[in-house]
Amino acid sequence: MTPLRLLRRMLVVAVLVGCGGGLALVPADATAEPPAPPPARGGRPWLGIAMDAHAQGGVSVKHVVRGSPADKAAVRAGDRVMKIDGARVATPQEISRIVSQRTVGDVLAIVFARDGKEQTAKVTLATFPTSDEMLRMDHLGNFAPMWKGVTSASGKVPASIGALRGRVVLLDFWATWCAPCRLVAPKLSALQARYGAQGLSVIGLSSEPAEEVALFAQRMGMAMTYGIGVDTKGETSSAHTVASLPTLFIIDKRGVVRDIVVGYDPSHDAQIETAVKTLLAEPAPTD
Repeated sequence: MTPLRLLRRMLVVAVLVGCGGGLALVPADATAEPPAPPPARGGRPWLGIAMDAHAQGGVSVKHVVRGSPADKAAVRAGDRVMKIDGARVATPQEISRIVSQRTVGDVLAIVFARDGKEQTAKVTLATFPTSDEMLRMDHLGNFAPMWKGVTSASGKVPASIGALRGRVVLLDFWATWCAPCRLVAPKLSALQARYGAQGLSVIGLSSEPAEEVALFAQRMGMAMTYGIGVDTKGETSSAHTVASLPTLFIIDKRGVVRDIVVGYDPSHDAQIETAVKTLLAEPAPTD
């Protein structure tokens, strides 16, 4: 499943509309609560799950957005939703329809199966967040997801994020066809040159064929001098719930996501560099 398809399933009601994200460095606390959902502002109600039909009936929960209404009601990935407000459901579309007919603040009774046993949870619907808000809820203050299927196309790219523990990481999700990504690359190269010796590692990940990625990096020359990897099956992009390119994860020395920047805006350049310097000044993990 592509990252875009995954995010579309999280919508529950309609297709996601993205907007640019800002910088708001969070404390270095991997156990921190997820950022609060945006305050109620009317609009569409939101449950906060990605779904799939289940062969044995009901609807499989593939992902639960951290801090979402479903998450607060202790619904978990792997659960199988059987009923909503007494109505049996068999497809994600049926759940979408039920949710779309309610309003923000309504409470739904959800019956779901876990480990062969049915449970009931009360879920209070929240306002549908933007894609950027959803991304930040899922990852800020949490350990960066593990990499899967990452190989090197150009420069040094470790097989896992764990190999970069003790270093500040700028993890850039990009593609060769993405025009804003080309604008970001020289900025990232400059940061790598300026702060690499102090403990910064810039890594770019693309889900395109390795040959295309390697050739593109070669043609970019000095504009792309950091490590370029290939997310062979898109699984690492999916784990980071990336829906727009470029998307930049700023990760501290412990492996905690401290900020996320979506898209390219020149006004963010100085803020990103300040964030890098702040994280480089923090002590290395001792555990």
